[in-house]
Amino acid sequence: MGDENPVYTVDEALVAMGFGKFQGLVLAYAGMGWVAEAMEMMLLSFVGPAVQSEWGLSSHEESLISSVVFAGMLVGAYSWGIVSDIYGRRQVWCHVFCTGTFTMNGFLITAIVTSIAGFLSAFAPNYTSLLILRCLVGIGLGGGPVLSSWFLEFIPAPNRGKWMVIFSAFWTLGTVFEASLAWLIMPRLGWRWLLALSSLPSSILLLFYGVTPESPRYLCMKGRTSDALVILEKGARLNQSELPSGMLVSDHKIVLDEKHAPSADTTLLSQTTTSKKKDYKMGVFSSLFMLLSPNLVRSTLLLWVVFFGNAFSYYGLVLLTSELSNGNNKCSPTALHSEKSQNTNLYRDVLITSFAEFPGLLISAATVDRFGRKISMSAMFFLCCVFLLPLVFHQPEILTTGLLFGARICITGTFTIVYIYAPEIYPTSVRTTGVGVASSVGRIGGMICPLVAVGLVHGCHQTAAIVLFEIVIFLSGVCVLFFPFETKGRELSDSVSNSKQVDMVI
Repeated sequence: MGDENPVYTVDEALVAMGFGKFQGLVLAYAGMGWVAEAMEMMLLSFVGPAVQSEWGLSSHEESLISSVVFAGMLVGAYSWGIVSDIYGRRQVWCHVFCTGTFTMNGFLITAIVTSIAGFLSAFAPNYTSLLILRCLVGIGLGGGPVLSSWFLEFIPAPNRGKWMVIFSAFWTLGTVFEASLAWLIMPRLGWRWLLALSSLPSSILLLFYGVTPESPRYLCMKGRTSDALVILEKGARLNQSELPSGMLVSDHKIVLDEKHAPSADTTLLSQTTTSKKKDYKMGVFSSLFMLLSPNLVRSTLLLWVVFFGNAFSYYGLVLLTSELSNGNNKCSPTALHSEKSQNTNLYRDVLITSFAEFPGLLISAATVDRFGRKISMSAMFFLCCVFLLPLVFHQPEILTTGLLFGARICITGTFTIVYIYAPEIYPTSVRTTGVGVASSVGRIGGMICPLVAVGLVHGCHQTAAIVLFEIVIFLSGVCVLFFPFETKGRELSDSVSNSKQVDMVI
């Protein structure tokens, strides 16, 4: 009976469609969002020291400028992840008091918050207002994981690793562009102009939000196969290809499971129409419970540790570069340099280490689909420890820059691969929630790292700072080895029950 009406899944449709113009347009939009986030994060290396000098801030107050951004990202990543799993990657339902609802584009909201708060922070009259505005920027930037999950769900499984690495290259472009912009703008116009200009990429997202498609995988998971089919047909036309013959379904196993018993997702994420407010609350708790369900709890907890370690290490290395290049790495009378010389070294060294991300991306692209996510990620964590170890003691400036360059290569590789691996281990029903919550945990690491990179180095405790980085990075590499399964070449699952079945096969 089933043979008379052949069916196909979104994965099979994407493979038949291939990677073409349609995915290229999705990549361009998601990539611009990644560029915007990278620029807003990279400018922390330049704005902190400049504001400290102009306003006479303490090292603790300087580090707080970075920490509040991560605090905002923690809230944003958690919130946007859950909302996008309930209402879609693209749509966010905004409840207006108690009078009704209206629907807005989720990317639109994050872009508006980021661009406006980022631009207004350039006009901050005092320290407190700057902290508030930068925290709002962080909330907007928290939507970054939604962009990566959204793009991932349009990529054919055989090419997923390669194209996610290419997507990550937009982050590197953002860091290099921001470092170049700072070198050009800061000595002439100051930090306020840098903040204003760095907010422009987020504004570009506003111009094209109307043409962004919803994830067909998400639509199928919600039972809206006709809407998903419209998007897939449009993509096939743009790619000049054809979809498989038959009927589009969410997942073959889901169809079989529904004939016998409701799946875990059906029980936990049932879409009732009695009350949208009640449905939202139930969806939030259900998504969180599913992350800690027996099928996902091990992956979830290990992923939290790896995201924490990755964010702590990546942003810590960025800030360490600015601190060790700013005359603070030699706590002695010989550490006296002119302010102009210190600033020149800062821009030069941050730009040089930013270029380290390109070889990091190339290594990721070469290894992620050949050796797998786990081996590639753990190897680069351990290699990063090797590069940082000599910095336990004060080293000449050139050697310090070279070692930070090597460490930045490795941590860029781990950062890239974890953003490939994380969406792959979760089913569609909780994918952006899982990545969003993990990203939020990572933001905690980002909040703490300025206190280490700035506070300890300023306090002439470089050795303690480096040892702490070594411990965090090493433990992260060990946790990667304990991930329950490899996702190389593995099709994405739509439900927790399907995810379990696939894992048993693997």
